[in-house]
Amino acid sequence: MSQPASPPARSPRPRRRPARWPRIVAALAALALAVAGAWWFQQRRAAADEGQWRTAAVERGDIRVAISATGTLSAISTVIVGSQISGQVTDVLVDYNDPVEQGQVIARIDPSTYQAQIEQGNAQVAAARASLAQAEATLANAELDYRRKADLGERQLVARADVDLARAALEQARAQRDSARAQIVQQTAATRTTQVNLERTVIRSPVDGVVLVRNIEPGQTVAASLQAPELFTIAEDLGQMQIELEVDEADIGQVEVGQRVSFTVDAFPDRQFRGEVRQVRLSATNTNNVITYPVVVAVDNSDGTLLPGLTVNAEIEVSRRDGVLKVSNAALRYRPADAQAAGAAAGPRGGGDLSADFARAAEPLALSPAQRAELDAALAAIGERAAARQQAAAQPQGQGAAAPGIFGPGPGMRAPGGAAADSGQMRQRMLQRFQQDFAAFRDSLDEDQRAQWDRALNAIASARRAPVYKLVDGRPRMAMVRIGASDGSSTEIAGDIAEGDLLITGERAAP
Repeated sequence: MSQPASPPARSPRPRRRPARWPRIVAALAALALAVAGAWWFQQRRAAADEGQWRTAAVERGDIRVAISATGTLSAISTVIVGSQISGQVTDVLVDYNDPVEQGQVIARIDPSTYQAQIEQGNAQVAAARASLAQAEATLANAELDYRRKADLGERQLVARADVDLARAALEQARAQRDSARAQIVQQTAATRTTQVNLERTVIRSPVDGVVLVRNIEPGQTVAASLQAPELFTIAEDLGQMQIELEVDEADIGQVEVGQRVSFTVDAFPDRQFRGEVRQVRLSATNTNNVITYPVVVAVDNSDGTLLPGLTVNAEIEVSRRDGVLKVSNAALRYRPADAQAAGAAAGPRGGGDLSADFARAAEPLALSPAQRAELDAALAAIGERAAARQQAAAQPQGQGAAAPGIFGPGPGMRAPGGAAADSGQMRQRMLQRFQQDFAAFRDSLDEDQRAQWDRALNAIASARRAPVYKLVDGRPRMAMVRIGASDGSSTEIAGDIAEGDLLITGERAAP
């Protein structure tokens, strides 16, 4: 008995692999949450560290103070060529932009009238010479006649009246001769004047330069009756040009000869040019009650790029301080609500360490080794005195009084009597102390060095001072600083400040 056929074996069904996308999405979401959490934690930590204050760090860098002004480019010397005589222009030998040399013929005026006048004058001179010859012959005859009659008169052979008549005739003949000579001189001078006018019919360039303006054409008649007509305008040497800037009266006090100037022109907006202040003129201009002063700037135009008449937008660099401590101007404007507490937390007040300022002031003097030794000795003495003052300030003060600074209370600080210190007197005392400290050093300088040093000491003594507030251990602490140059966003400071200190610029709003 046969076995029934078994059913065919089924092939096993393939297993589905689990999808990977959900796991990838989940991993990315977890990563994003982790990043967001880290960012939130950092922000919260930064806010906690920063606290309620907005700060700006004290940096070391350069400060450039500049004055903006506008003006016009022009040639250093521009000569207007005119005509001293009248007549018709026959030739014009140059055109716009043509280079010319001194003495070169650039135009001619019809000389016919003056040539005819010269011929007439020559004829008159010849006639005057003929008259002179006739007068000399008459004079010779009169002399002979007088001698004869004088001899006869001595022998009483002629009447005395005849001798007198002969003498009168002689004097008259001499006068006629002198008159004829004068006529020759007169006619010669008149002819020479006409010759000069004839030479003026040829117009020559008085300088080497370039023709900027030509006001005449061939055939045109010029009339030089009351004033010389302007025929050409010639610019001398466009390789050296100048700018006449109009500087406001509020800024003119800072402008000095030799200061650097940078400027741009609309014709070449991508280029910046350089110049130097050559002259500060005293002729003020009043335009709608706005007073400006002209400042002349010398410009090197060796490549011929700049053109006369271009409008200039310039900046005069009135001050440049390199490698100084500077801070945002917001730190100088900030005053805490509890200023008294911040002031009580301040360290010793006063001028701070001035050694860096003194050393910087001495850099342009090119000191000799002996002079450098005198300066170092003075700086060392100041440093020792400053250290002693700071050590005394660290001692407990009676009745909570603040320790005096190196040179006493600074401007804006309260004097022991409670009255505000007089800034003018304080600066005068500081200047006198400076002069005492550097007396030996000053004696070692020559006259020019001494003048520069005196100006530097005056600048240091007259520097303005203001309080700033450092963030120390999460609290504001006042420090008096000297204020120097400012470029509008940052200001040079010096005093009880170091690079990297955080100065408070404002307070954050409570959350």
